[in-house]
Amino acid sequence: MEHKKSCLLIVCKEFKPHILMFLAQVGCALVYFITEASFNHGMSPFLYVTYRYFVAALVMFPFAYFLERKQRPKLTFALFMEIFVLSLIGISAPINMYFASLQYTSPTLVASMFNIVASLTFIIAVALRYEALDIGDPRGIAKVIGTLISLGGVMTMTLYKGPPMRNLWGPLIHIQGKNGGTEENWLKGSLLAVTSCVLLSVWYIMQASTLKRYPAQLSLTSWMCFVGAVQSAVFTAIVQHHPSAWFIGFNIDLWSTLYGGIVVSGLVIYVQLWCTEKKGPVFVTMTTPLCTVLVAILAYFVFGEKLYLGSMIGACFVIVGLYLLLWGKEGDQQVHTITKDTSNCNGEDPVELCKI
Repeated sequence: MEHKKSCLLIVCKEFKPHILMFLAQVGCALVYFITEASFNHGMSPFLYVTYRYFVAALVMFPFAYFLERKQRPKLTFALFMEIFVLSLIGISAPINMYFASLQYTSPTLVASMFNIVASLTFIIAVALRYEALDIGDPRGIAKVIGTLISLGGVMTMTLYKGPPMRNLWGPLIHIQGKNGGTEENWLKGSLLAVTSCVLLSVWYIMQASTLKRYPAQLSLTSWMCFVGAVQSAVFTAIVQHHPSAWFIGFNIDLWSTLYGGIVVSGLVIYVQLWCTEKKGPVFVTMTTPLCTVLVAILAYFVFGEKLYLGSMIGACFVIVGLYLLLWGKEGDQQVHTITKDTSNCNGEDPVELCKI
């Protein structure tokens, strides 16, 4: 008995990053259905984003204050304005668009769209010469082909809805249906999701640059969550003219806000940072498509959501393209690690071969 217990502990310790990232993706998958239920209950997506990131800022602040007290640089006005722009293109604008698109499409499509962020980031990085691309290398070819396949999958999801797949049984958990299911709403929601992903891709590029001047990840995250929440609050105040809409009771609206702020924007970020330190960024990114698979399974078998042929075909293309791109990127990561170790042995600074 003791031997089995000891073996189990060893396995859990060995696969701790894998288990944590799986649980993180489960947490991310559930947020689509919780927020969909909240939006169908009547909560504004803009108000949800505002409250969610205020909660996230409160959750992240103690960790940032105590853990980065010595390494956090002075916040100048120029640096604050840079954080303001980062918050605008990385939180308030794209996240509002992202969740607004959930009202017009489906959780499966919205979750699938997020997988193209890596491909779009790669395109922008190559255009700005942040990313090296060697067409003569198999991994370089994999990057290009993977990017093209992912973009083709997105075009399929956006322009081709297709017939719905027949449900095998009724929903085990009921979510009040959304109002719009027309082709026009589907296209509108898809375009909102794509625009959100483009902004997030630009944000990742800018964030890498800002971290060089403000190398405090938790503090930067806290600032962006807070500033993004304020920006979203201003926008919500413009479009939401009824003060009563700002009050939420002890219902799905409150629970979705707390869940999104504490679990997704708090605990999941911490898990991703820990796993990045232990296993590297490629490992963390490789688990991203798992969220799409979990959303599709839950949507179809548990919540009785309609799965459309176009979404399923497009999602498959996006995931295949993403893994091709990540396989190519993994080669860069290995070269970067070897170069860094060699440079440290020679007493020289490492050469930055991969800036993403």
